[in-house]
Amino acid sequence: MGFSGLALSPVTLSALERAGYLEPTPVQAGVIPRALAGADVMGQAQTGTGKTAAFVIPILERLEPAHSKAGPRAMALVPTRELAVQVRDEFAKLAWGRRTQTVAVYGGKPLRRQIEQLRAGADVVVGTPGRVLDLIDRGALPLAQVRVVVLDEADRMLDIGFRPDIERILRRCPGGRQTLLFSATIPPPVRRLAERYMCRPEVLDFSPKELAVETIDQYYFTIDAEDKFELLSALLRREQPQQAIVFCRTKRGTEKVFQRLSRRFEAVGAIHGDLPQRVRDRVMAQFRRGAIRILVATDVVGRGIDVTSISHIINYDIPEFCDDYVHRVGRTGRMGREGVAYTFVTPEEGPELTRIEMRINRLLQRREVRELLPDYTPRPRLRALPAAHAAATPVASTASGAASAEQGGLTPLSAAAEPSGAASAAASARKPVFGRPVRRIRRAL
Repeated sequence: MGFSGLALSPVTLSALERAGYLEPTPVQAGVIPRALAGADVMGQAQTGTGKTAAFVIPILERLEPAHSKAGPRAMALVPTRELAVQVRDEFAKLAWGRRTQTVAVYGGKPLRRQIEQLRAGADVVVGTPGRVLDLIDRGALPLAQVRVVVLDEADRMLDIGFRPDIERILRRCPGGRQTLLFSATIPPPVRRLAERYMCRPEVLDFSPKELAVETIDQYYFTIDAEDKFELLSALLRREQPQQAIVFCRTKRGTEKVFQRLSRRFEAVGAIHGDLPQRVRDRVMAQFRRGAIRILVATDVVGRGIDVTSISHIINYDIPEFCDDYVHRVGRTGRMGREGVAYTFVTPEEGPELTRIEMRINRLLQRREVRELLPDYTPRPRLRALPAAHAAATPVASTASGAASAEQGGLTPLSAAAEPSGAASAAASARKPVFGRPVRRIRRAL
């Protein structure tokens, strides 16, 4: 069934054809008819599934442009500035042939300019909760005319602490509005938010049984933290990605990796929360047009990146939360394209890798570091011995005896150590995930 089977107007069909949208994705085919009927919808869908167009299309169909200074009639809340720009651009693209005006509001840009845009008349407002609430409190963003509210990537908005702002905004919106909520995962906080602020929502689950899509090949390397950068450099030289995102946990780590990569590779960029908004906008524009091939990013900022030519995801730091892995990997393999993801795992991070595998119900394939670094030797690890064992261990009389049992009870432990029999038995006794057992669980790498 094409878009013509969704009872859309000729102007919308023309805009879709002009944008190159030929067939609706499952998310679009499921959401659009229900949203057009005015129902509240809670959709579980990953990024890269066409969910933005799934709510943009029915909003444009239902709202005739008025440029009313009385306030917008549709509002979308998103977690990041980059995603706000992306959603605004989607509205602009699919509003071809209409006079609909969409304004994006977010921090890092002059507040006065955004107030002027709103006063000029906006049919749709897309923004981050903090800036939206600020504009509401200043009286620059009246909500009395709002008929549709979208909560996009709701799980991420709650993760980064936007729940109080979201609730304050929703309480000020008209009671008879339509609410559309989209989230890659539906944890209890998201479900409670829906129960409180949505009216009998239709729940649609578009998540695959394996959360990371099958078109993405997923691998991991076991590597000491001190050697990760050399592995990253060798991997980039071998893979020659069309475009790649290198994810780091912290803003400081992102900047450090970016500076080092810039000395070895061309077309490298970085994006994180400490950068001024004008710099972030410039970097994203360069990345979208291909001027930047390697982008180093943090999770929060990287969440709003939607570039179909991304071929590689490299998790330089393993994500803190399992859902962040899903969102990171979802930057590639978009709209059915193929992609590859590599994760660097230190010897101490075996449990984190296990949790990710259980979350996605899939085992990552191991790759040997020596494929890329032939001379690599894992660094010895030190483990504290039990007190009784340390007392019974003779102290070496050589100079190296400084690391003796008397001075801390430390002894080298191979980085390639296998789990003990007891640990292996405990791991194999884990309950099945999603109805199927994960065949092996790594306790040590």
